Amino acid sequence: MQFLSDDYMREATERLAGNEDFSKAISEVGLGLQFTVARDNGDISYYLRIADGSATMALGQLDRADASITSSYDTAASLSKGELNTQTAFMTGKIKVEGDMATLMMNQGVINKWTEALSGMDVAV
Repeated sequence: MQFLSDDYMREATERLAGNEDFSKAISEVGLGLQFTVARDNGDISYYLRIADGSATMALGQLDRADASITSSYDTAASLSKGELNTQTAFMTGKIKVEGDMATLMMNQGVINKWTEALSGMDVAV
């Protein structure tokens, strides 16, 4: 399956729903993250929305996101495979973050569980 395709988003959402550690981490969390991935042939926008104990990933724009994260396609792929850690990517300028940094930092554990839950997906980049 192609990274950041509709199929990828569907499978990612299913994996998140079936991951016990992630489900426990989001039980009382409300969080919306908007992502923009820069590519030579056009940017891709997608989001992660966590509310009421469930999570959804989908292509498109999320109204009232808590934070917006921008990266290159290569960086996004490395993050999704678990080859690059989000903190390292931020500290080295590989991702740019705008929005409510306090909410983002408060939910760093959720973000770590999210990347762990998706790191084993078999995708073509």
